[in-house]
Amino acid sequence: MKIAEIRELSTKELVERIDAEVAAYDQKVINHSISPSENPAQIKQQRRMIARMKTELRQREVNNK
Repeated sequence: MKIAEIRELSTKELVERIDAEVAAYDQKVINHSISPSENPAQIKQQRRMIARMKTELRQREVNNK
């Protein structure tokens, strides 16, 4: 998902998407600790995607005040 796609989401959709991504990220980290995944770089990519979404959410909060 690119920044432009993140900006197109409504705030409610963005919050739901963040929750889903965080849950998937947590599960991926747990699975990786038990059995090393084939592509551990996916964990890093997912963490950065969550950060991008949270940044956009925070920008919306600041601009609405």
